[in-house]
Amino acid sequence: MKVIILCGGQGTRLKEETEFKPKPMVLVGNKPMLWHIMKMYSHFGFNEFILALGYKAEYIKQFFLNQKAFTSDFVLNTKTYKKKFFLESRNEVDDFKITFVDTGLETFPGERILRCEKYIPEGDEDFMVTYGDGVADLDIRKLLKFHKKQKTMGTITGIHPRSKFGVVVINSKSIIKEFTEKPVLNDWINGGFMVFNKKAFSYFKIGEAEHPGLRRLAKDGQLSLYRHEGFWACMDTNKDLNDFNNWWQQPSPPWKVWK
Repeated sequence: MKVIILCGGQGTRLKEETEFKPKPMVLVGNKPMLWHIMKMYSHFGFNEFILALGYKAEYIKQFFLNQKAFTSDFVLNTKTYKKKFFLESRNEVDDFKITFVDTGLETFPGERILRCEKYIPEGDEDFMVTYGDGVADLDIRKLLKFHKKQKTMGTITGIHPRSKFGVVVINSKSIIKEFTEKPVLNDWINGGFMVFNKKAFSYFKIGEAEHPGLRRLAKDGQLSLYRHEGFWACMDTNKDLNDFNNWWQQPSPPWKVWK
């Protein structure tokens, strides 16, 4: 099954990083965020990706095209440009099959999804979509099983958002009982990690973000929510990036489902 990863946005709130590289290529540890997302999917057996590219697309292409050189010892003859790679020296070998799709510089996410339609094989009934800036300790197989059971055209993964502000708890006499720093809220939001039947392509439109398409699916009773109560985080600001790098230094980073 193909996994579409939306990689085309400019990530303006991370401008110190994204001025020179696309947001999915911002490093967490010594690997791009995009790599972390792909490792998560491939752990569950989904290693065929469609990268919906836009802003600084060449940066992403170069990274994967040159990955053999980055991970191997090799000899280079600078006159003939002949190379000999010592592949047995590679420490990490990722098993990804990637389709690179230039979906446009200013294209909205809904249209980016549409532009990937022709790369979904005829024999595939479903496909997955996620964003290029978020990870979770989500079991993708359980998500897919839920989607099949629901028999709706689409399924999104719901997560509890964390408040951006501290919360004050008071009693009936307006006496403050406690302060809670940025608590997790009871509401559900779309955490990405979506599954769609190919019929759902008809709900997305040229020139639109993905949200109108999701609303159309919901209006027709064709959108389900898979509840994820575990870890989820997205990288939107420099503080988020610092948090990710601190998590990555832990013995067991919370989204690292692979070994």
